[in-house]
Amino acid sequence: MEDNKKRYRQLSEELNNRILNDRANGIINASRTADDAAIRRNQTWDKNTLLRPAYVRDVEKIMHTPYYNRYADKTQVFSFYKNDDITRRALHVQLVSRIARNIGSLLSLNTDLIEAIALGHDIGHTPFGHAGERYLCECFNEHTGRYFNHNVHSVRVLDDIMNRNISLQTLDGILCHNGEFAMKEYRPVPLEDFESFDKKVEACYVDEKAIGKLVPYTLEACVVRVCDMIAYLGKDRQDAIRANLIKDDSIFDDVTFGKSNPEIINNMIVNIVENSYGKDYILMDEEYYNAIKAAKKENYEKIYFNDEVESKYKDCIRPMFHDIYEKLLSDMKVGDKNSIIYKHHIEYVKNNTATYGYDRYLDTTSNDQMVVDFMASMTDDYFVDLHEYLFPKSKYRVEYISYFA
Repeated sequence: MEDNKKRYRQLSEELNNRILNDRANGIINASRTADDAAIRRNQTWDKNTLLRPAYVRDVEKIMHTPYYNRYADKTQVFSFYKNDDITRRALHVQLVSRIARNIGSLLSLNTDLIEAIALGHDIGHTPFGHAGERYLCECFNEHTGRYFNHNVHSVRVLDDIMNRNISLQTLDGILCHNGEFAMKEYRPVPLEDFESFDKKVEACYVDEKAIGKLVPYTLEACVVRVCDMIAYLGKDRQDAIRANLIKDDSIFDDVTFGKSNPEIINNMIVNIVENSYGKDYILMDEEYYNAIKAAKKENYEKIYFNDEVESKYKDCIRPMFHDIYEKLLSDMKVGDKNSIIYKHHIEYVKNNTATYGYDRYLDTTSNDQMVVDFMASMTDDYFVDLHEYLFPKSKYRVEYISYFA
């Protein structure tokens, strides 16, 4: 019992009492994002009301976007397993939401905004995880000189393709969520309007390094960003064990916050709340910051860059991405209305967005961007089936590890 208390830390008695006292006296965080502060491209729609507050609207818009369904078959890390216990993006975004809302509630932030950012942050992600993201970026960049990043594309899905009139606060949080860049301190940077936001988005398409410079402009978005890391750090270790890639978590160092998923989540929450309460920024202490960097490094060395996993991506998935991209682009250039991209993407967008939104999408979208939009929307299984359909004699075949292997 004593060992369990040591592993799972609790809020200090002083902070615990301070939070309870502030709640009893109606004291809220001065940096909390107000519902009536929501900025939209069309301010006459989706007004904040008691029945449907601004960011509740965003949550519902995101969850009812057709692409939201596709989270269920998009790889988080482990792509080649028939195993229902391995995490897909549908679970990942929920975990991010749950952890972030926990922290947000303790810090007296807007948990509806937190939920909207968390549930929408990966909606533009490719099939086959970050490997798929790299390969789609390769194809796009070879043809246009522009860059593809899943967080930027998540904004595009909600703002351009589906045209959902999502708030600037939510979209900026989605754009800036990237959990690959650990920081000790997350300080919001002001953002005036959609014109400034659009420049921020465009910079990511033309400057490869711009993605690493993104900083959110709400405290809620800062919480989601750090929670993206917290959500996957230990969960990926659990999944690696379930996939028999590693035997157990004994191969990981027992750093400051522990090495198992529940330890990491609990102890990171405690440290962030202890260091951030009453502040206008999110902070973890130096010890925890160094620990999270060390834990991420271990994950890369022992899980993500595993030779067996990487070779499957490079030798099979990468050429499949290039095959499909070139074929779809060729169909677009000749205007083949019988092509899959017309039937399964262009018609799909037409049937799932407002008419004026569809017309705008067709008028402003290049052939290459249209192909990227379609490929990023695919689930893993759809991608595999499409490649087999387009290239029935191809030597590339995805071999899944059976439930009974």
